[in-house]
Amino acid sequence: MLFRRRARMLRLLVCGRLGPVWMWKALLLFVAIGFAGQLLGVIFNKSSVQPAARSIFSSPDAQGPSLGSCQPHMHMMFLKTHKTASSTVLNMLYRFGEERDLRFALPLGYQLGYPLPFNAHRVKGYRGPRAVEFNIMGNHMRFNKPEVEKVMPADTFYFSIVRDPVALAESSFAYYKEVAPAFRKAKGLGDFADDPRKYYDPRLRNNHYARNLLWFDFGMDHNANFSVVLAQRGTAMIRRAFKLILVSEYFDQSMILLRHALCWPLDAVVSFSLNARQQKPSSVGGIGGSWVGKAAAAAGVGGRVGRLQAKSVPNLPLTEDQREKLRQWNALDWYLYKAFNKTFWEEIEKFGHAQMEQEVALLRTRRDDLARVCLRDGGKPVEAQRIRDRNIRPFQSGLVKILGYELHPGLDNATRTACLRMIRPEIQYKDVLDFKQFPRVAAAPAPAQAGQQGGVAAGGSFLRADSSRTAERAMGGGEVGGRTVEEGGRDWDGSRLKKNNQTLTEGRARLR
Repeated sequence: MLFRRRARMLRLLVCGRLGPVWMWKALLLFVAIGFAGQLLGVIFNKSSVQPAARSIFSSPDAQGPSLGSCQPHMHMMFLKTHKTASSTVLNMLYRFGEERDLRFALPLGYQLGYPLPFNAHRVKGYRGPRAVEFNIMGNHMRFNKPEVEKVMPADTFYFSIVRDPVALAESSFAYYKEVAPAFRKAKGLGDFADDPRKYYDPRLRNNHYARNLLWFDFGMDHNANFSVVLAQRGTAMIRRAFKLILVSEYFDQSMILLRHALCWPLDAVVSFSLNARQQKPSSVGGIGGSWVGKAAAAAGVGGRVGRLQAKSVPNLPLTEDQREKLRQWNALDWYLYKAFNKTFWEEIEKFGHAQMEQEVALLRTRRDDLARVCLRDGGKPVEAQRIRDRNIRPFQSGLVKILGYELHPGLDNATRTACLRMIRPEIQYKDVLDFKQFPRVAAAPAPAQAGQQGGVAAGGSFLRADSSRTAERAMGGGEVGGRTVEEGGRDWDGSRLKKNNQTLTEGRARLR
């Protein structure tokens, strides 16, 4: 009796303080339901999780139309001629080789002894004929086939690119105005075209930029008096040495021919125009308003070159008479260009015009797709100081601004790596490959000289101080003309740019 009374009092006490029993039962029921819901939710989520979206670079479109049972070429020699969109082609070779861990025949500095004729000992790591297998050679050189053959295997695919000498002269004048004495003396290109011999002295260093530059790059005497016999002999020599000559004005068609010749996937020949010059907003005629058209026009590819924009740039429009005078002044180049332009279209005739149109359309669509994924500002090239990542700002030279690109933020690692390879400027890319191929022993870095870059940059880009000044002196790399971006101007974030901006270097070798 006493026990039942105490139990009842205890129940009343508990219920009075903590609530009725039914409330606790309801609470326990809700907790059980909630736990079951969470468990079911986890199970449901696990079963319905979709695999992560594949990178655009791994999509089927990256391969392009079938090339049959051919095997990709792994030994390539590209003669990188000047002012012909060759920096864009070299970027393709850099990407292809880096993705496959191929070995590059890299220069000791930034060019392979240019403007001296190439010598095998200019290649870093060269230890004698066939002592080391090199896969890719493509930095600027003055062609010398016997020496090249000491470095590259017997099955190497040789190719190069040419450009209309008048358009090439316009680009060279803007880029090498402060380097070539003949250009430096002239008020403008038209002034030079009217009387080239008034300004040109063949004995002066770097004047090779002012006459028959293609002929010179192919290793021949650019000051020789023109004759049909001489021109034919030089053209025949090039045909024997090179399996394919691309044409800058038809860059996309050139890439399709190159892709089939090398048996490469489509993405290997898709590119964004590098080393593009800034144009006036509405001065490019015959070019569409897309980023592709603007970049192509800036590089002189696929359309008429527009006027240049810079405060100190002389007025460059040429009369037809002046253009004809430039063709006569560069008569060896003009003969060479006409010969290989004719051969180029014969190759397209064999390839088939309809198939060429289809594959060019695929290439341009793919380029637009990659631009939307990779690039900010709709994929348009931008001035160097607007590029936030200083490690991918292009080197500036001459009278015009050299443009670059910015990547979209928030890209996954694989996509960002692939996109970065497509826009990395030539100097920085060479340093990255050099560091991978010749790893440095961990040690305290030597202090960088003024105007040089050193250290490991964000994103894994190795920017080193060039230890070989000999090659640069030999090629005239220390002349006035290299500059930082708008010294004293404003950076993308509003900060003032310093004269010793480490992003871009003064006195560096001319690359493009």
